[in-house]
Amino acid sequence: MHYWVRASSSDFSGTLPQPRSGHSAVVIGKSKVVVFGGLVDKKFLSDIVVYDIENKLWFKPECTGSGSDGQIGPSPRAFHVAVAIDCHMFIFGGRSGNRRLGDFWVLDTDIWQWSELTSFGDLPSPRDFSSASAVGNRKIVMFGGWDGKKWLSDVYVLDTISLEWMELSVTGSLPPPRCGHTATMVETRLLVYGGRGGGGPIMGDLWALKGLMDEELETPGWTQLKLPGQAPSPRCGHTVTSGGHYLLLFGGHGTGGWLSRYDIYYNDCIVLDRVSAQWKRLPTGNEAPPARAYHSMIYLGSRYLLFGGFDGKSTFGDMWWLVPEEDPIAKRFTVPPQENLPENKDAVAANDTALSGLKESQESAVAELQRRLGISVSLSSCGQIVDELEVKELIELGTRMMGETIYSNEQDLHFKAIQAVRDHWRKSTPSSIPLKELRPLLRDYQRLITSHFLQNCGSDLQSIESDFTGKEAYKFYHLKNVSQLRMDDIPKLLGEYKKLLPD
Repeated sequence: MHYWVRASSSDFSGTLPQPRSGHSAVVIGKSKVVVFGGLVDKKFLSDIVVYDIENKLWFKPECTGSGSDGQIGPSPRAFHVAVAIDCHMFIFGGRSGNRRLGDFWVLDTDIWQWSELTSFGDLPSPRDFSSASAVGNRKIVMFGGWDGKKWLSDVYVLDTISLEWMELSVTGSLPPPRCGHTATMVETRLLVYGGRGGGGPIMGDLWALKGLMDEELETPGWTQLKLPGQAPSPRCGHTVTSGGHYLLLFGGHGTGGWLSRYDIYYNDCIVLDRVSAQWKRLPTGNEAPPARAYHSMIYLGSRYLLFGGFDGKSTFGDMWWLVPEEDPIAKRFTVPPQENLPENKDAVAANDTALSGLKESQESAVAELQRRLGISVSLSSCGQIVDELEVKELIELGTRMMGETIYSNEQDLHFKAIQAVRDHWRKSTPSSIPLKELRPLLRDYQRLITSHFLQNCGSDLQSIESDFTGKEAYKFYHLKNVSQLRMDDIPKLLGEYKKLLPD
């Protein structure tokens, strides 16, 4: 089991990077993380922000070195490739405004000096949304991208010592051209997943490229892999991060299926188990961060660190840890799942007599709710649903709706934000609700049912049932994920939700 924990001020010191998407974040050795570039509010960035892993310190180094334009370091950009080899970070391409870039830079992180590199050989065309990975400690392999006119499927290998590019000649079947994919080196193979292809379709295919290691003496060739298990849905703008014998895929965006005119953003975690060669859903014990794409995800020891990204409307600047349950910070903001609670209720009462009366009354209310609806609900999850001031997603949505209104205290802001969202949904029609609002709508619907029920402790069921009858009344209460909703469920969900709202 893993847990998502939002990073707090106690985790770091120094100056954290500003919100951004389309940036890069690479790990240099085991000592530091280097964040470069990105995009926020249509502004392209060129700053370097560094995380000192040992000292838990974020800082901005004073870099030197200029290129052909006389400016220090690369020009502002996003959607470039960045690869770390030893103490060096190599940067290629990306986008600045509507212009695709084809310049090539290296940053020496020992002395914080940029150098614009003059390479030779088969030079790759300017491009963005490409993906690259280190091959050993000397070479870089890059695949695909978008050059402003067409999607690409070419493969280039760079020797970082001689600075020579070579376009790899690959025989046999080839992956369709694409951009926004991931390319991850796993032992002797480059694994490419997903992306957006020619004409715009989102892809969910997995390919392996052999022939990149000199000592293997293999003829370069692609193989499409169709692995068993719970494969991720097609997407682009996701991340694939290597950690132990797992590859962790997180986030990205695709199309919404039955709402195909919308993009849908993801916050699910799927692992590719390198030992069993199958896809698996990563069990997480609490709610994931808001869905996003074009973020960064790095692996530090046993922890993953998520930063930034974009959800089609907002650019994120938050940081989240994804940690195993034995990690000390896993218990910071989490409630133990029901199956981890002691099964002996007498022991629970003995250990916590002060709360036993309240707990029993809540248990009876929830049990009655379970009986009437014919579903199973854990008390711990109901407690989370009821606590409205902890519902960050709902509060953030309401805050955006209210704009830059100033309130005297945070609790008042939270109350007004929740009220703003509910007023918005009270006036909404099923066709007017954006896809990204369906998850918070479903969660608030479930929250209102449980809140009303616990307030009455099951003693006044008639007041709840005055507008509804039977199991059909709360048919969406048991849903764990918004993806379980069908298109024709939305009018019914919204109708039930409006009747639950307080006058």
